[in-house]
Amino acid sequence: MTDTPAAPLNLADIMSRLQDKKLPPVEKWNPDFCGDIDMRIARDGTWYYMGSPIGRKRMVKLFSTVIRRDGDDYFLVTPVEKLGITVDDAPFVAVEADLVGDGDAQAVVFRTNVDDEVIADADHPIRVETDPETGEPSPYVLVRRNLWALIARPVFYQLVDAGVERRIDGRTVLGLPSRGEFFVIGSLDSAG
Repeated sequence: MTDTPAAPLNLADIMSRLQDKKLPPVEKWNPDFCGDIDMRIARDGTWYYMGSPIGRKRMVKLFSTVIRRDGDDYFLVTPVEKLGITVDDAPFVAVEADLVGDGDAQAVVFRTNVDDEVIADADHPIRVETDPETGEPSPYVLVRRNLWALIARPVFYQLVDAGVERRIDGRTVLGLPSRGEFFVIGSLDSAG
């Protein structure tokens, strides 16, 4: 039996999958706040309940569909309950990225630890924060409704490797084109 190579990613197929995914309208639900629960999302994307990791991925995926961020606080929201949870950094982790197409027509497609897919574009920007003490970059992509995914280190290295140089506002930067946007992921000018 021969292994059939995977079909190349097709942007039209990806767009169709994204449009087919229906999420609960948590932004429209306004139940009373019921208090905080002992649930935490660690920086690596692991969900914990009462100090123990939630081992059932289906349960984590279900919870991830009803998470909402109001200001700096995160909640699990249903039509009748609003429960506060702790998020160490971002509620999702981008664990995979595929670059579809070439040049300025390229699209960067991310998959998160809960199997959400998102294409970097004007509505789903990539941003990089740099720790002022260590200089360590923390890259993110907006998944939905003010909810970001931390881009995993190996994925970020992949993006850096695929990055292109451009001169913007007198600076040489490294970035990625995706769906008509250009996202700066680093500066190539020496610190001085």
